[in-house]
Amino acid sequence: MPSTPPLFLAQAAGQAASSPLGNPMIMMVLMFVIMYFVLIRPQRQRQKEHEKLIANVKVGDHVVMNGGEHGIITSTKERTVMVKLADNVKVEYERSSIASVSRKSDVVEATTA
Repeated sequence: MPSTPPLFLAQAAGQAASSPLGNPMIMMVLMFVIMYFVLIRPQRQRQKEHEKLIANVKVGDHVVMNGGEHGIITSTKERTVMVKLADNVKVEYERSSIASVSRKSDVVEATTA
């Protein structure tokens, strides 16, 4: 029995090592780049938009809170907002608990249509 591998096995091993995608380091870098553009970057953009939305709320805006409560902002402070949930029911929330905002004119247009 010969101790050297057959010629076709040696050629296949040499070709696999020279492939640019065969290097594990390059594969890891490619995976990170793909993950950045698919997951990390869009999430950061959504987070910046949400922070901008929260910073620009004003009295009269209709809001939906993270817990699902719908209300109208009656006053704002630096870190909190007062939300009218029903007649004679006002609750103070942290600005960070605002899930979405619709302007007063948006709600009026939706109810008249």
